[in-house]
Amino acid sequence: MASASPELVVALRRTALRLREGVRYQWSNFAVCNCGNLAQTITDMDPQAIYAAAMERPGDWGEQAREYCPNSGLAMDDIVGRILELGFEPEDVRHLERLSHPHVLRRIPAERRPLKHTRREDTVLFMETWAELLEERLDDLGRERLARLEREMPAEEAAA
Repeated sequence: MASASPELVVALRRTALRLREGVRYQWSNFAVCNCGNLAQTITDMDPQAIYAAAMERPGDWGEQAREYCPNSGLAMDDIVGRILELGFEPEDVRHLERLSHPHVLRRIPAERRPLKHTRREDTVLFMETWAELLEERLDDLGRERLARLEREMPAEEAAA
């Protein structure tokens, strides 16, 4: 399970908000799928740059995370590294892409399950639920940092 960090909580919430507000989403496109949208949030890279990076090496997001090498010099490893720095483990990347993390799924009401990993609304729910779970695991200093980060968010993001 991902390590709880204020930065990861904010990244998941910002990505869920972007998805809710209509940012491009297409599960079959490496750059605008579940992980692709999170990568956009974390790196500020545009979808074209993420897609180009993904084509440097074969594999979906889960495989890319499993093959991650911080010294490869590949742009995709830089992207995956940024995601892992926030607290994700390589397996969490696969879980986000497939909406399959058992700890997160247990918190989603039964009437909303099963989730479909290719559906925008389900991805938003999964990210928001994961962010809540991680926030609950923060210590007092982490909660203070999270509050600071949320205060620093642009007004349109903080209002959502």
